[in-house]
Amino acid sequence: METRAINPWKWQDQRNYVQAVEVKAVNGTLYCSGQTAIDADGKSSDADMATQLTQAIANLEHLITEADYDCKNIVRLNVYHTDINAFFDGFHILQDWVVKHGIRQATTVIEVKSLFETLKVELEATVVK
Repeated sequence: METRAINPWKWQDQRNYVQAVEVKAVNGTLYCSGQTAIDADGKSSDADMATQLTQAIANLEHLITEADYDCKNIVRLNVYHTDINAFFDGFHILQDWVVKHGIRQATTVIEVKSLFETLKVELEATVVK
């Protein structure tokens, strides 16, 4: 698999994402459903945004690993959240995780009115190999 980041500008570099990702010679593509702060028993978290973001990241990473893919090969990450201020208060959690894995992904961050039950954040990814 070969990827190429396309960045006509430099400002997105500080935010740890790219404007576009070209992928060639793919051996597989994993389309992940939105991952949230739901535990292994299916119970939705009622914790704060930062705690839920940490759990959603852990769930996404577990799913990707279980499917025999690598987080570093995430090429698309959509983030849905219910509170812009709370999300950006904990944004460093997501940033640190992206940097830790060397992920260079196209990203969209969207505030929504609500998510399932008590959930506050959801991560939807596309991963290649």
